[in-house]
Amino acid sequence: MTMALGAPLVPELALFALAVIVLLAGLIRPGRAIGWLAFAGLLAVLGVMYIAREGTLFEGSFIQDELALFAKRLFLFASAVCLLGSLTMKQPAFDRRSAEYHFALLVSLLGMLVLASARDLILLFVAFELMSIPLYVLTGFLKRETVAPEAALKFFLVGTVSSAIIAYGMSFVYGMTGTTALSAIPQALAAGHPLMLLGMGLLLAGLGFKIAAFPFHMWAPDAYEAASTPFVAWLSVAPKAAGFVAIIRLYVEGVGTAALIWMPFIATLAAMTVITGNLMAIPQQNIKRMLAYSGIAHIGYMLIGLAAFSTAGVATILFYLVAYLFGNMGAFLVVEAVGRSEESNGIDAYQGLAQRSPLLALAMLVFLLSLGGIPFVAGFWAKLYIFVAAAERGLYGLVFLGAVLTVVALYYYLVVARRMYIEAPVRPEPVRINGLLGAAIALCALGVVGVGVYPAPWVALAQRVAATLFS
Repeated sequence: MTMALGAPLVPELALFALAVIVLLAGLIRPGRAIGWLAFAGLLAVLGVMYIAREGTLFEGSFIQDELALFAKRLFLFASAVCLLGSLTMKQPAFDRRSAEYHFALLVSLLGMLVLASARDLILLFVAFELMSIPLYVLTGFLKRETVAPEAALKFFLVGTVSSAIIAYGMSFVYGMTGTTALSAIPQALAAGHPLMLLGMGLLLAGLGFKIAAFPFHMWAPDAYEAASTPFVAWLSVAPKAAGFVAIIRLYVEGVGTAALIWMPFIATLAAMTVITGNLMAIPQQNIKRMLAYSGIAHIGYMLIGLAAFSTAGVATILFYLVAYLFGNMGAFLVVEAVGRSEESNGIDAYQGLAQRSPLLALAMLVFLLSLGGIPFVAGFWAKLYIFVAAAERGLYGLVFLGAVLTVVALYYYLVVARRMYIEAPVRPEPVRINGLLGAAIALCALGVVGVGVYPAPWVALAQRVAATLFS
């Protein structure tokens, strides 16, 4: 049976073929050229995404709809930015084991693509594991670093527990529905059986580990600090977006009013995540750990949109993911540039950066302002739309809490800005930055400014995707 070029599964098959080619090429001739092969192939797969057709396969277990297409393009773009930054890595491990690194990243990305289309519990679980297992390997990829093996082990143990909780929850759901199809969940939820509620609750807890929501966030700061920074830039965005897509599939799409029983719990989870992330970021002296806790807070803001349980709420999550991709990945790539030059990821390394490298400091300032929600960059609109969606559903307490903690977040973002623009530099020479890394930073900066100046097309796209979930 032949498959047309635009058939639903073509992007996944193309990415799988790329991963195999990268692995075989690495066995034949290892080296940094493998990175260029992976990057060029990924751009080709991204192009394939724009000719992929909507449709279903395997009796509805796999769906290529607007939500899946939106998410997959997001994953592929984030991965391309990550690979562009990774091409500049100088550690010897990236010379010797370049094929392993890129193969693992592409396989994890393949898991994300399948996850975005999964409408079956078994396929959902397999996709999660396909996404997660390479992440543990990549976190400890620089195994000669003192903290990398420990962080990878912690990430692995937490991830294993979350997978077990997800599988346990799925067993209850299957027991109450008699099928693994997600389409059977609404009717079973409407019956209100305690075991069904327990199963869905365990599923939500397991997914909380994947997106690093409170109290399942403990792995994130250590993993972010230990792993290579371009990979961390990707880790902080793509797997979290995949987790949110899975949550939307399970708790929003087609569930109807039965999903309202989860809203108080999700609202509480959102509040605690925002509080924990912002307060824990304040005392951090390592900028990667600070951005890790900042990322946890941003997960909380997105959960506020989920708690609204409306077309506007889901649309704001999707728009927020776009703004977060540009802002957070850009910030981590600047961290890579400064860390490589100064051989330090401490916040003190940014002293006088505006005098030494004004463009790099300006880019970091733009990213921090976007993460802080200052007008008129992408992050401002993302937070504003989240608060508006929550207010429309009467969640005024969450809106007030989020607004107050947005001001708190500005404190630790502006600490970095003060180091860059007010304090005198320790060394006068400029920060040396590789051209490819500079291009990746510039691309993210253009995204932050472009979406901030003209958010309408992105908002319209997110609303169109969200509307299909409630139709």
